[in-house]
Amino acid sequence: MGAKSAQKGAQEQANAQAAAQQEAEQSAQIAELQAQQAAAAAAPAAPAVDPKTAELQNLANLHAQGVLTDEEYAAAKAKALGI
Repeated sequence: MGAKSAQKGAQEQANAQAAAQQEAEQSAQIAELQAQQAAAAAAPAAPAVDPKTAELQNLANLHAQGVLTDEEYAAAKAKALGI
């Protein structure tokens, strides 16, 4: 019975070591993901778009799609620019 007890003890020790290694790997993965999230949060935000620029881009898109005629586009552009 001594040999079986020794085998059982060795198996339990091996299982404990495997569990500890798996936990260490998971902790390393978590730390890496947290570092990536922190880096992403620290990344500079895209520059704010000026409202006039956004309006002009929208008008240009509408004109290119044929929603606005040349005259409507010119008038809306002049109004947006305060001309």
